[in-house]
Amino acid sequence: MIKTIDYYYSLLSPWTYLGSLRLDVIAQAAGATINYRPVDLGEIFPVSGGLHLGARAPQRRINRMNELKRWRDFLAMPLTLEPKYFLSADDEPSTYLVIAARESGIDAGPLTNAILRAVWVEERNVGDRHTLQEICADVGLDGSALLARSEQADIPEIYAADTREAIERNVFGAPTDIFDGELFWGQDRLDFLERAVNRESS
Repeated sequence: MIKTIDYYYSLLSPWTYLGSLRLDVIAQAAGATINYRPVDLGEIFPVSGGLHLGARAPQRRINRMNELKRWRDFLAMPLTLEPKYFLSADDEPSTYLVIAARESGIDAGPLTNAILRAVWVEERNVGDRHTLQEICADVGLDGSALLARSEQADIPEIYAADTREAIERNVFGAPTDIFDGELFWGQDRLDFLERAVNRESS
């Protein structure tokens, strides 16, 4: 049986960053493949009751920061709590790059994780073309070719289609993993995902 985890996420989400490498480990141990599907939270939030960070109540923003500190320390992962380009970066270039990699038959995992690290650890501007070329080189990819593919007309259409698919499947935040029809929202649900994937192996 081929086991596939559909992975819906945002490259500007710290929760995606905190969970993405752990998802890789879970999938590899279980012999599962990951279907990388970066999606547009700007389209998902309005139909699911979610709010962008700036529109949330102060209490929720304070709790978010506390939770990020707790998870950063618990996982012993480097994390810049308020990275330089988090609120100003255009995430479409990096998202289109990941989709271009996927559509070209390239494993989008290393590129996804490198972009997440660039945002949340290295404070790099992932909306910048030169920065994206450097990130591609860091993971052994041809940045010029991949950027050219990411600028073709079908890539935004695929992004929109993946986002519509996520909405239809009841995705409401990032990261979300769907395995065997079951939805797991949040990096703190990865233990449950791991049990489900391994249950299928037994």
